[in-house]
Amino acid sequence: MPRLELLLSPQEIKQVVDSLAREIKDNYGDKNPLLVGVLKGCFVFMADLVRCLDMPLEMEFLSLSSYGQRRTVSCGKVEVMRGLRAPVKGRHVLVVEDIVDTGLTLRFTLNYLERRKPASVKVCALFDKPARRQTEVPIDYRGFIVPDVFVVGYGLDYDEQFRQLPGLYSLQEKS
Repeated sequence: MPRLELLLSPQEIKQVVDSLAREIKDNYGDKNPLLVGVLKGCFVFMADLVRCLDMPLEMEFLSLSSYGQRRTVSCGKVEVMRGLRAPVKGRHVLVVEDIVDTGLTLRFTLNYLERRKPASVKVCALFDKPARRQTEVPIDYRGFIVPDVFVVGYGLDYDEQFRQLPGLYSLQEKS
């Protein structure tokens, strides 16, 4: 069994989610944005975020995969598992990401959305791991910068485990 080390407490995460929501509301309050969550990891963050947004909005989910059979390292090839069903053309879109790591999945998402001609596209990421970046991507609303370790909890998983943890933890292999 791997060992977990707490990096961010539930209280620290809640404070930052509240702060991100205030900033988003200030910028999108009258625009009825379409929030696009990238599944599965975003679901906890997106649920908490939208509960803090007292404004008109719509939600949609995009399911992508870049891990394949490798559980802790992206294979780099992104595939659409479930595309968007809501129209994007002319909408203000806010991509909600759990973590930006290599940037490959986010770059794919931004290209996918741009082909659909939105009025604007911005990115909100709760966790950013710039040490692993392979392609530059914009992050308009950033929660935390995290170290170059494998992290789980608050929606992030290891082989579909640990998503339910309320904080963010580093996953350490037992030696």
